[in-house]
Amino acid sequence: MTQPAPVLPAPVLPTPVLSTARLRLRPFTDADADHLFALHSSAHLMRYWDSPPWTDRARSARFIARCGQMADEGTGARVAIDRASDGAFVGWCGLTSFDPENRSASLGYILDDAMWGHGYATEAAHAVLRWAFDALDLNRVQAEVDTRNPASARVLEKVGFLREGTLREDCVVNGVVSDSWVFGLLRREWQPSPAPIPGASS
Repeated sequence: MTQPAPVLPAPVLPTPVLSTARLRLRPFTDADADHLFALHSSAHLMRYWDSPPWTDRARSARFIARCGQMADEGTGARVAIDRASDGAFVGWCGLTSFDPENRSASLGYILDDAMWGHGYATEAAHAVLRWAFDALDLNRVQAEVDTRNPASARVLEKVGFLREGTLREDCVVNGVVSDSWVFGLLRREWQPSPAPIPGASS
């Protein structure tokens, strides 16, 4: 009698610790809960997201737990971003929808508006992409941006993404319908340039 094939455990995707010239990217801890709630409860910061602002502080704990679950399941990795000089919380960046068979994932990020204009988003995204292409051997990373958010689109373009198309009316948040641009970055297009020069915009 043929024995059934063994059920293999889901691949584990350990959350990395990454460093750049000005930033430290690390796994979330419970101490990040207040910072996360401040980010995700802000109507200003969340105005281009595909979900409404948080109103329940318990969402922070669930988010942190979900980050650990993603790593255990091998479906993604999100990292908190701290400023290296003083440990200030900058925001977060990460990969979701990790597909090892097709060697692909999706990039996302959000930064506190007090941290805008210093090049931190570009620097953090570059670090995560370097890890994605080197350590995870990805072939493609995708990102989606609300078409009303050209600043985020510029961040993606600075690290090499190409705009591939538009998803028309793909999001409805609090009754507001919006379009999204789809960006893609392929392994053969990836340019692991040095970290952005401190003081650069975005």
